[in-house]
Amino acid sequence: MSTPLLRHLAVEDARRESLGLTRRLRDRDADDLVDLAGNDYLGLLRHPLVVRGAIEALETYGGGAGASRLVSGTLAVHAELERRLAELTGAVTGLALSTGYHANLSAVTALADPGTTIVSDAHVHASLIDAARLSRAAVVVARHNDVAHLAEFVGSARTERVLVLLESVYSVLGDAAPLAEILAAVAGSGATLLVDEAHGLGVVGERGEGLVASMGLAGRDDVVVTATLSKSLAAQGGAVLGPEMVRHHLVNAARPFVYDTGLAPAAAGAAVGALDALREEPWRPGRLREVMTTVADAVSVPRPAGAVLSIPMPGPREAVEAVEAARCAGVRIGCFRPPSSPDGESRLRLTGHADLTDVQVLRAIEVVRQVSGR
Repeated sequence: MSTPLLRHLAVEDARRESLGLTRRLRDRDADDLVDLAGNDYLGLLRHPLVVRGAIEALETYGGGAGASRLVSGTLAVHAELERRLAELTGAVTGLALSTGYHANLSAVTALADPGTTIVSDAHVHASLIDAARLSRAAVVVARHNDVAHLAEFVGSARTERVLVLLESVYSVLGDAAPLAEILAAVAGSGATLLVDEAHGLGVVGERGEGLVASMGLAGRDDVVVTATLSKSLAAQGGAVLGPEMVRHHLVNAARPFVYDTGLAPAAAGAAVGALDALREEPWRPGRLREVMTTVADAVSVPRPAGAVLSIPMPGPREAVEAVEAARCAGVRIGCFRPPSSPDGESRLRLTGHADLTDVQVLRAIEVVRQVSGR
């Protein structure tokens, strides 16, 4: 290797390989498997309304937004998407961004600063962790779903403002945040909850409105919601949903929004199409819950709050070997290995889809039980 940097990278690569932590890209088009690994929770990826929405936006606006949203990159399809997302989730308003990662970076870095204490659940997504680090706020990490521990940190904060970072449904264990209990525990503190609905939107609630809205917590001044469009809505992009003042502040102060080209029209159009499909086919969230209940019961793990469940494995090599064995048997599953898993454990990761047939579900269960020893 010719430079110190490349030599360092080679050492890191060898270390990862020795621990069974090397990751490799997978070509989805290279196989025809029963999918329990992707994020297309509602099975809308190729839905006619989603495809039509993308095509119409592409034909109207072209391949990209053409500029920052603050220059000339704000399009009618963005406004429609924001309106529809707010309508579904019960938020006052919303702001669409180019990725879900950007939505979390924008929300946290714009709403928190050195005069803020961030209290974060230990299992939040990497995008929220990165955002907290970038915000320059004081950051403390509460034990996962430990309401008393979180409330203790909120109560002892010495800053004027406190921002609590949570996920509605967590992406590793598939469990839900006890939002009502948290709000009750921090009542009177002035804290604001930022709830990432990446795994709740389209999944939780009778209409797929997400955990916040389904619990009657939407529209509050002390709750901000972030979401991705790349899971249940089968597109790409992200959104921040909440009070009008939050949207106004993000438009003026969120660097990942201000300095980024607007969300691609085709992605925005696809997401609007997915919202149309969800409204016209309201059975999809219920079918997804049915699939996840069936799978969870069959492999003897707790029923998840959303579309994700995990199965503990002895170590990273065993997890990778199980994924490969499942692939050879015709079923695609995923796995979590350190450092992706917040508790340091290796797990198989299974995701449900509303368009799986009963035959596919039963076949997947058979294979997963074989490769996991369940």
